[in-house]
Amino acid sequence: MKPFMDADFLLDTDEAKTLFHTYAEGLPIIDYHCHIDPREIYENKNYESITALWLGGDHYKWRAMRQMGYPEELITGSADPKEKFRAWCRTLSQAVGSPLYHWSHLELQRYFGCTLPVNESNADRIYDICNEALKGQSLKPRSIIKSSKVKVIGTTDDPCDSLEYHKLLAADSSLGCRVIPTFRPDQLLLIGGESFPAYIERLGKAGGREITDLDSLKAVLTGRMEHFNSLGCRSSDQSAAYFPCTLISDSKADAILKKALSGESISEDERLGFMTSIMLFLGREYARLGWVMQLHFGVVRNSNSRMFALVGKDTGFDRIHSNAPIETLACFLDELDKTGELPKTVLYSLDPSMNTPLDVLARCFSQEGVKGKVQHGAAWWFNDNLGGMRDHLRSMCEQGVLGTFIGMLTDSRCMLSYTRHEYFRRILCAFIGRLCADGELVWDEQLLGQLVADVCYYNAESFFSLGSKEDL
Repeated sequence: MKPFMDADFLLDTDEAKTLFHTYAEGLPIIDYHCHIDPREIYENKNYESITALWLGGDHYKWRAMRQMGYPEELITGSADPKEKFRAWCRTLSQAVGSPLYHWSHLELQRYFGCTLPVNESNADRIYDICNEALKGQSLKPRSIIKSSKVKVIGTTDDPCDSLEYHKLLAADSSLGCRVIPTFRPDQLLLIGGESFPAYIERLGKAGGREITDLDSLKAVLTGRMEHFNSLGCRSSDQSAAYFPCTLISDSKADAILKKALSGESISEDERLGFMTSIMLFLGREYARLGWVMQLHFGVVRNSNSRMFALVGKDTGFDRIHSNAPIETLACFLDELDKTGELPKTVLYSLDPSMNTPLDVLARCFSQEGVKGKVQHGAAWWFNDNLGGMRDHLRSMCEQGVLGTFIGMLTDSRCMLSYTRHEYFRRILCAFIGRLCADGELVWDEQLLGQLVADVCYYNAESFFSLGSKEDL
């Protein structure tokens, strides 16, 4: 029996061990997509407890705890932190084969130096070890960033956000890490919803101009994007069930917007037409600014209406869209490409059956001098696990060029989630090492070592235009 999660965890060939320990393990991290609050980094406060750090805001863990039948009081409620932690430890001991099991133990080992297995009998001891460690300086947000070798953090920010903490962090030379905003205009795509007029009003206030029509909306958005750009923004990020390509004129889009702002109902065709119109405008602006356009699709939000009413959004009740059309996405990308205004793009689908179609679609768009102009992004959300990453890598190899891949992201609200980059790097090295061990790939340590380093770090640095190696 192999030791539990030792130095060679997941590395089952000599080639994999060499690739990981020599070329991947010591690399810094570019976390180009996460949900960490920049205020948390700026204020750099000690975390209240391991319960707050591990369970606060982590819908992955909440879903698992609900499967155990625990009351919401122990999950998102106000139960005693120690009781919550005990419930989580009981849950994890039952979550055999779950990525949560691996992530949690990696976090314990890397940040707390704790090698105890997580289970009910060890719960109180682990709780005390972690909480004692959290009182010191080594596990404050900035210390975690430094010890994790994080060089760039791309947060997720609404166009209305003031970005005040990004300004403060940009002026702080002691941080040793760039914290840059990411433009996330999801609310613009929700035209026809009850909250849309209020959101547009708020956007106008953020941009210093009342939004009454399509021209004023575009002017405000351009101003907000310029503001984001001045603070180092290098990408956008949009999420939708799917991305349409219902082409309409600007005058039609203007009329639809005015209807929505006045509270009139709009048809489904009008909604899709406006979404397409505003997405094409945004895509062209991203190309002008040299930003990357990230598109997340294939998710259905808030599937449990009773729980949504009780605990709100982003609490663990989203699911995979089983029929998100790729045809309209292809049409949308082509419309931008026709005029040479397709920005560098990353495509993420929550549906793993879309791996091959997305890999094939991505290869339809290229540009001289740009490695992987359109990317199939990292295995996302329900797929960022051992099986999901292996399937994703296999599809990418079979349909594309693995050496152009921009690697892993955390997509997390927890500062300890940087171990997910280690998890990915181990899986990547194991995948390549197995190809060599099985005689499918020539073992060339220098060549493959550089490929691993590129995928784990340098490709993202180049793709997001983050400067030279020396700058980081």
